[in-house]
Amino acid sequence: MRRFLGSTLLGATVLSGLLYAASASAVPVYVKIAPPAPIAEVKVVAPGPGYVWVGGYHRWNGTAYVWVPGRWALPPHGHKVWVAGHWKHHHANGYYWVEGHWR
Repeated sequence: MRRFLGSTLLGATVLSGLLYAASASAVPVYVKIAPPAPIAEVKVVAPGPGYVWVGGYHRWNGTAYVWVPGRWALPPHGHKVWVAGHWKHHHANGYYWVEGHWR
């Protein structure tokens, strides 16, 4: 039963990640309100060797900015580096989110 629940949870997590990635790569959503300054986070000890800190960010939920806390992540391949996502300003439309990625 424990193995079944673990694999079900993993499958749901992967599926939700794929759906989010598909929607995130769509047309950018512009926000007229500038994002707040990032929150200073306290990094807990890494869960193991090779983990990289992926910092938190402000996400727009349609009506306000919401803080998404940072987390530790394993790079998909050996020596990949995390390039943090950021809000970019467009002079006519406002701010839009540029997704973080591994490079």
